Amino acid sequence: MKILFLAPQPFFQERGTPIAVRLAVEVLAARRNDKIDLLTYHEGRDLKIPNVTFYRIKPPAWVKNISPGISWKKILCDFYFLISVLKLVNKNRNHPYHLIHAVEESVFIAWLVKLIHGIPYVYDMDSSLALQLTEKWFLLRPLRPLFVLLEKIAVKGSTAVVPVCDALAIIADRHGSEDTQILRDISLLDFGDNDEEATDLRKELGLAADELLAIYVGNLESYQGIDLLIESFARALKEDIPGHLVIIGGRPDHIETYRNKCRRLGLSERVHLVGPRPVTALSGYLTQADILLSPRVRGNNTPMKIYSYLHSGKPILATSLHTHTQVLDDAVASLAKPDTADFSQALAKLFKDKELRTTIGQAGRKLAEEKYTFEVFKKRLNELYDRIGKRLEPNGQKESSLLHREVS
Repeated sequence: MKILFLAPQPFFQERGTPIAVRLAVEVLAARRNDKIDLLTYHEGRDLKIPNVTFYRIKPPAWVKNISPGISWKKILCDFYFLISVLKLVNKNRNHPYHLIHAVEESVFIAWLVKLIHGIPYVYDMDSSLALQLTEKWFLLRPLRPLFVLLEKIAVKGSTAVVPVCDALAIIADRHGSEDTQILRDISLLDFGDNDEEATDLRKELGLAADELLAIYVGNLESYQGIDLLIESFARALKEDIPGHLVIIGGRPDHIETYRNKCRRLGLSERVHLVGPRPVTALSGYLTQADILLSPRVRGNNTPMKIYSYLHSGKPILATSLHTHTQVLDDAVASLAKPDTADFSQALAKLFKDKELRTTIGQAGRKLAEEKYTFEVFKKRLNELYDRIGKRLEPNGQKESSLLHREVS
């Protein structure tokens, strides 16, 4: 098949959705007779992937530093994304695309292209856009029924929906999805180049070799619950816990905001915001942790970090929201309510109980090795595209001959 893959994100960057896009594109590009045109935002570093042609949007030069989640910059980029899609479809009208793979909000562009040109599309559903919009901008909440309707139209128009978790699969099925294939994220510890040496955090921070570290890895957007994390740690310190909190990741402005918060709370000696570190060194940082943290307070998709956390064999403390509980349970993680009283209590317990840390860490690693590997990811995506390929064969020999000419 000739596939137009739409990824409205900076690419490539070492964060959740771009990493998932890379995984999917590499699997599809390795399929026999499949050729991919990948359209992304203008930001990010170039990659070389066989059978993939890269295209980028061209917004004004001042549009830069696109953050995760909905923003006015992202909406502006999506306008240029629409223009680029229409140009690509027109450019390839003599040898048209057989399928569009649309990530997140680009599904609405794919729906429009289907309406005009009849090209079917797969909806790669990383989040509920209706929920994301109304959680980000309070004033849009009265319009939520409209956003839900638009999401339903996008789902019903697709040839398949690929949600990343159970919660999104339920939404897709409720909206009338023809074919729903859950494609969970995976641990990144064994995928690609992941052997870069990590800095010894204890040496870097001037800590003793036996100091306990609770580590968070990820961006510092509000939905991640960093305020909850810092406030809970401050409360847990009152129980004389023997450890430090290390926060890896974040934009400079977010880092400065939370450093100021730590100064106000008198935590500067115990909370360390060390900034972004390369994904290729992720394994080395996770192995230094005594506790791994995911204090997310909003959203329904499971954070990608959870799968690497599990695989590391280190104990996880996470909020007991569906974003986590669709993957985690009390056997493989410590789950706490998203409030400072409960989260701080769970954090203090883990700091003080080495046996508990070992037990849930080992159980988590076993779960990751059974369910959240690249081989499982590849198998499920290939099964989906095998089904789609059969459904797109009404023209039979005509399509086969076209595919043969394209790969010859």
